[in-house]
Amino acid sequence: MNRLKSLLNCLGGSFDANASGLLLLSSVTLLPLFVILSSMGQADDTVWQHIKHNQLSLLIWNTVILLLLVSLFALLIGTSLAWWVTMHDFKGRRFFEWALMLPLAMPAYVMAFTQLGLFDYTGPVQSFLRAILGANVQAFFPLRSAAGVALVMSLAFYPYVYLLARIAFQSMGRRALEVGQSFGYSPRIAFWRVALPMARPWLVGGVMLVAMETLADFGAVSIFNYDTLTTGVYKAWFALFSLSTAMQLAGFLLLGVVTVVSIERIVRGQRSYIAVGSASKNQRTLLRGWAACGVISWCVIVLGLAFVLPVGQLLIWAWPTWRVDLNTDFMAFVRGSLGLSAIAALSVTTVALCMSVFKRRTRSPWVSALVMASTLGYAVPGTVLAVGVFVPVAWLDNWLIGSLGLNVASGAILKGSLWVMMWAYVVRFLAVGFSSVDGAMQRVTVSQERAARSLGLNAWSMMWRVYLPLTRGGVLTAMLMVFVDVMKEMPMTLMTRPFGWETLSVRIFSLTTEGLWREAALPSLALIVSGLCPVLYLAWQGHQKGNI
Repeated sequence: MNRLKSLLNCLGGSFDANASGLLLLSSVTLLPLFVILSSMGQADDTVWQHIKHNQLSLLIWNTVILLLLVSLFALLIGTSLAWWVTMHDFKGRRFFEWALMLPLAMPAYVMAFTQLGLFDYTGPVQSFLRAILGANVQAFFPLRSAAGVALVMSLAFYPYVYLLARIAFQSMGRRALEVGQSFGYSPRIAFWRVALPMARPWLVGGVMLVAMETLADFGAVSIFNYDTLTTGVYKAWFALFSLSTAMQLAGFLLLGVVTVVSIERIVRGQRSYIAVGSASKNQRTLLRGWAACGVISWCVIVLGLAFVLPVGQLLIWAWPTWRVDLNTDFMAFVRGSLGLSAIAALSVTTVALCMSVFKRRTRSPWVSALVMASTLGYAVPGTVLAVGVFVPVAWLDNWLIGSLGLNVASGAILKGSLWVMMWAYVVRFLAVGFSSVDGAMQRVTVSQERAARSLGLNAWSMMWRVYLPLTRGGVLTAMLMVFVDVMKEMPMTLMTRPFGWETLSVRIFSLTTEGLWREAALPSLALIVSGLCPVLYLAWQGHQKGNI
């Protein structure tokens, strides 16, 4: 304890209840990441040599290619859509401005099997074209290639770029283009030489979010049978039964995530940007004729491919048998998903609120770095965190059984329990909850805290009677976002769930693995409906602020 006090004093801090609370919460969230990194070089030699000589290079190559292609496609789609709906006016613009966010509600693995159902060899599109043209059109729909997988995933992830790019273009307004025109640039050249460079921080942020989601994806690549490091971690653990090899692959993937985050920090840190206007206060360029038709067509194509057609296909699959499928088993899946998501939302938000309070009360240089490291779990794939959580829990189980002389038939006390699952969710989604809660915490003034202390409120009373009421909006937003993220989370749920605990996402994975896409339609629609809640909430917030 004395050494810890000395270390904190050297770092410019003080050892008190707030500092110790922050250190405790941070250590809980950082432990799985430390376990993964410390296990590098300790894989099972036989299994590792097999993967190293036969699969590792392919796994790394597929992961890198998929990462680059998805990032590129999402950047092109999201930036172009944001530019047209923000800086121009055309029929349907107000509808498209919020409707283009709807693909956020659709999990990537649902997008994957619906697109395969639509455009694969036996799908309605190719069957119709073969009947009309009388020729094999498979070559024109290489959906099971790297480019096909990347295009499908980019349709699910482009809203991240779209949202941030729209904010960027709204902040700069038409004044940026007017500056370009003063140099003799045409509107098109002004877009490339003025608007895009000014929007670079937001675009980089959006692309980094897409890159994180791509690295973390397990369901979509599994449906396409496209092997990446994420699927390699799962197969090494559950197919080759080598946890140490899974940890080795997880270490490679974690290093990739750290590299992506570092690149984003470096790119952002090299330049500074300021807003030069507001698009909402400037007249948009009115599009007419062929230009308007082209922009409307582009919006319709993207929205149709990314949301309307997949949802329509799911409805067609689900309609004939929905009365049969909507049985007690399905309701059990719904209850499992809702219960798990509610508990996780409450757990994550509670930890986020406590961490935000501890951060506010601990004035030290190391606090920001510690909080940033603690929220890194959102950038780490679920398969990696599942491995990182399982290893220390398995060690603790073995120690408890050996030390206490317990006779446990299953050989597990904590493994496969709801507590371990909640720990994994807290590590994974703490960043989602903390960003909303800490943003709301900034609105609590020092004078309000002093007034509460003058009334004799202790730390816990202030939590319930000051901080929680004043940050209610941020807390509710955090719970909503975490709730939906947990509803859609599949790999970590699949790998850490208690025995017999079924959720909608696990049910979808089980059905799609067996090729039962029609049976997976109803649980997929249930997930999409739940995912629409935060999307519509974001659209409503934008409308309230005058952004839509």
